[in-house]
Amino acid sequence: MINRFRILLVTILVVFAAKAQDKQYRVHTIAFYNLENLFDTINDPRTNDEEWLVTGSQHWTGAKYRKKLANLSKVISQIGVDEKQPNSPVVVGVAEVENRKVLEDLVKQPGLAEKGYAVIHFDSPDKRGIDVGLLYQTKYFKPTSYINIPLYIYENGKAPDKADSADDAEDKNVAHNGRIYTRDQLLVTGMLDGEEVSFIVNHWPSRSGGEKKSSPNREAAAALNKKTIDSLYTINPNLKLITMGDLNDGPYNNSVKKVLGAKAHKDEVKEKGLFNPMAEMSDKGIGTLAYRDAWDLFDQMIVTEPLIKKDFSSFRFWKAGVWNKSFMTQPSGQYRGYPLRNSNGEVGYSDHFPVYIYLVKEQK
Repeated sequence: MINRFRILLVTILVVFAAKAQDKQYRVHTIAFYNLENLFDTINDPRTNDEEWLVTGSQHWTGAKYRKKLANLSKVISQIGVDEKQPNSPVVVGVAEVENRKVLEDLVKQPGLAEKGYAVIHFDSPDKRGIDVGLLYQTKYFKPTSYINIPLYIYENGKAPDKADSADDAEDKNVAHNGRIYTRDQLLVTGMLDGEEVSFIVNHWPSRSGGEKKSSPNREAAAALNKKTIDSLYTINPNLKLITMGDLNDGPYNNSVKKVLGAKAHKDEVKEKGLFNPMAEMSDKGIGTLAYRDAWDLFDQMIVTEPLIKKDFSSFRFWKAGVWNKSFMTQPSGQYRGYPLRNSNGEVGYSDHFPVYIYLVKEQK
């Protein structure tokens, strides 16, 4: 009797395992890429783009612009692609773009045009004239709402007595109020294969003036991010949101770890919390940019708690990575292995490697 029971048990387990192997999953790649100064060749009097003109220090020509577009499109078309996931990212957050036109030119490039990408973009008040944006494949993602959320920070840490407004960027006296003009945060919500998913695209304030001195600016950006996410959680406790971008801080900095409250391990994430899959990679020395022989992971993708639940009945976070193929890196010399950026008049890709995550759900 015992032997018969054991045989029956083994048979059940084998059948169960076979059925588990037969399960089919839908996989989508979500990515973020700092495009490093994607400027066109047209002089825009509203932005500080003089460096990126034919007469500027970069000697930026139409041929160089087209080469830059071709390089970036090659990378984006390949991010996350492997034998299990043959499609390029269905959603791509981007940073350091001059305007909407450069993104429209980008998605028309071979390798991307056939994917049917559309663009979401707002002009930011950043003094360098660079913005964030979102590219998405219309076949898979249908936006239902999008808004740019301005970040108000001031040189002395305090707002002026008179309330600032979004129109201040056009005010000739704007410098007198001490506001530091930086990138807006882009919030997009839509339906990903019939499920509501939200994205925030970020490019937090730089480390200009030093990490310590500039840290409060990034902490303010993190606080704005947290406020937005908490507000969305109030509306929808099952919020599936990915906040991503060049944060100019690592997973270990106060802005990400304390202010935003992103946890490094799934078991640390509480209800309505955030999980940062980039933290473990950072601990291993994996980076997206290099400076003075030191790697850092400023480009991050952070997910809300409902995306890390253990069942796969709806879209869940699977895994994250840095896309750093050999053709995107310096092949030799002092900076061998670094991201292959523009240098000595030659057009590269970017000074950042892109990051990505996979979202998966079981097919019924």
